[in-house]
Amino acid sequence: VPSALPSELIFGSGALGLIFAVYLWFTVSKIRVRPSSDSDNNTTSLLETGSGSSVEHKAADIQDAISEGADSFLFTQYRLVSVFMIGFGLVIFLLLGSTENFSPEWKDGKAPAVANGAFSTVAFLLGAFTSSLCGYFGMKIATYANARTALEARKGLKPAFQAAFRSGAVMGFILTSSGLLVLYVTILGFRAYYKKDWTGLFEAIAGYGLGGSSIALFGRVGGGIYTKAADVGADLVGKVEKDIPEDDPRNPATIADNVGDNVGDIAGMGADLFGSFAESTCAALVIASFSSLGEQHMWAAMMFPLCVTAVGILVSFVTTLVATDIKPASQISEIESSLKLQLVLSTVLMTPCVYFLANSLLPAEFTGLFTDDPAKVTKNYYVFYCVISGLWAGLLIGLVTEYYTSNRYQPVKDVADSCKTGAATNVIFGLALGYKSTIIPIFAIAISIYVSHSLAAMYGVACAALGMLGVLSTCLAIDAYGPISDNAGGIAEMAYMGDDIRERTDALDAAGNTTAAIGKGFAIGSAALVSLALFGAYVQRANVLDKDASILTPRVFCGMLVGAMLPYWFSAMTMKSVGKAALAMVEEVREQFRTIPGLMEGTGTPDYKRCVEISTKASLAEMVPPGVLVMGSPIVCGVLFGTQTLAGMLVGSLVSSVQLAISMSNTGGAWDNAKKYIEAGASDHAASLGPKGSEAHKAAVTGDTVGDPLKDTSGPALNIVMKLMAVESLVFAPFFYAHTRDGLLFRLLGV
Repeated sequence: VPSALPSELIFGSGALGLIFAVYLWFTVSKIRVRPSSDSDNNTTSLLETGSGSSVEHKAADIQDAISEGADSFLFTQYRLVSVFMIGFGLVIFLLLGSTENFSPEWKDGKAPAVANGAFSTVAFLLGAFTSSLCGYFGMKIATYANARTALEARKGLKPAFQAAFRSGAVMGFILTSSGLLVLYVTILGFRAYYKKDWTGLFEAIAGYGLGGSSIALFGRVGGGIYTKAADVGADLVGKVEKDIPEDDPRNPATIADNVGDNVGDIAGMGADLFGSFAESTCAALVIASFSSLGEQHMWAAMMFPLCVTAVGILVSFVTTLVATDIKPASQISEIESSLKLQLVLSTVLMTPCVYFLANSLLPAEFTGLFTDDPAKVTKNYYVFYCVISGLWAGLLIGLVTEYYTSNRYQPVKDVADSCKTGAATNVIFGLALGYKSTIIPIFAIAISIYVSHSLAAMYGVACAALGMLGVLSTCLAIDAYGPISDNAGGIAEMAYMGDDIRERTDALDAAGNTTAAIGKGFAIGSAALVSLALFGAYVQRANVLDKDASILTPRVFCGMLVGAMLPYWFSAMTMKSVGKAALAMVEEVREQFRTIPGLMEGTGTPDYKRCVEISTKASLAEMVPPGVLVMGSPIVCGVLFGTQTLAGMLVGSLVSSVQLAISMSNTGGAWDNAKKYIEAGASDHAASLGPKGSEAHKAAVTGDTVGDPLKDTSGPALNIVMKLMAVESLVFAPFFYAHTRDGLLFRLLGV
């Protein structure tokens, strides 16, 4: 196979993805927000009623306020995080370079450790920068499109759906294409130095995944605390105490709530899935470099993981056209079906493409994947089975997630029905739904792991993760569509566009809640596979033999217990952070209702900026301790207790995190859609529970409020926890192996 084939495929699909993203953005930009004849006029109050251009001006003013708040938060967050990244990059260089006392000498064709440290640091910073940039661009297109989606809803459901989905697809294609291109160019650049030392080359590249996930952790935690502090404060005071609608312009926290949707659900989710893509690719590359593919320098075969993502961009391009141009949703009943079609169609189209790739790029047979039997042969179609096991497991997880979180199905209707007897029964039913919803996804992940590991060891598991993320552009599009629709509904409410417009945006938003849960399902499932693949790469690089990693070994078992505890510790920290920030928000909103004359009557203007400042300050202060816990644990464990205990800790964290993350995400999503089910009153059953302001509705709001930090802060961040700990352990594995293999504390105690 010509070595040029991967380059042509990667550069071609990456360029197509970026061009298509620009085209979609240009299409959305044609929607006028502010009439050109009145471009210099500004409304004096967001509460001013009216129609025509005044409504458009209000929508534009609200959009500007949301965009300004999101810009301010992300720039402040990125400034703080950049200092940490530079400092942590220095730690990477010092620890990895010290494994050979910073010697610049090549030994037996292997690059010196100091070079590994330097290149790992560069890859780490590149991954962090690319992740930040992708999150920022995603946030910008979301804040650019929210008012346009609301205004398009005046024309009908179809134009609004097209505007929201096209905007979400912009983020999907920018993130996937730029992430792929930057990673491939980085590999080509590093290759010029490493020459034939491909093991060292791909170990250094692993830093790219670490950088991406580090940004994702702070983005998810910081953004999650921001959005949920505002959301909880707005709901508790506005809906429950003051009995005013969601996103009512009289509520001081409503702008902060809408800002949070963008910095948490858009920028945070984008960075999260970027990290999954980078880490699964890096894990596959590191593992393959130890096999005959790396030893015999088969460039095309080594680039197979990147080519899977490249083909996924082409498949997503086709499926996106189906949703935006060929068969867009034109009725409320078609919204979820249209979004589900994206998942099903992309999975079906991706399957034969992966078969073609496996046959074209991989040799018919190769060896070296199984550490216990290096001579065991792996056939190229085995790898095809590995990829599609993850691909179809991802689809199954998506469909199960939809079943448990969509208000079209019985589980959410049961949760809504439980609101008749109060908030307590609602909470009980919601928790039970979340726990039950883990069953099928866990079986799907377990089967995918067993199949892929049996066929191609840990390389197969990494390929299964790539399969689950194979159509990443589509997953991101349907996920970003949700917050855009949510913001559009808020803008429609604040601009007084009318009940018919709000009905359309609510329908888009309800489907968006489900698609957001589906996106989190993909993120969690892929994170489990990625973490296991990274664990496999870690034990190989740290030379932890199978017998040393047995759970019957006391060090390993103790590490597992501690690792299983860490997600609970992390969740406690993030949920308490949301609670503390929400408490400050509730007090501020109550104070404004008490002290601002005419606020409740609609003649006064709330101080939106003050609520934005509270969310910003709280999230930036509270995101640091959870980040230190996650990023510090592998280093502390590896240094003090050695590579065996760290292996146990990684396994314990993985097993615990995946269960918690799925149940938290689905519980919160179900509570949210149960509330919307009652509010919509679209069926006789729903109407019997309503209307807004009824006791059942207040119970549903309480459940939704409890679920907010579960589904948007702690739950989504847990998949980053298991990935980040694993990739960090892989990056620092050479240092642990060289200096602290047995653990400094055990060595000091003589055990």
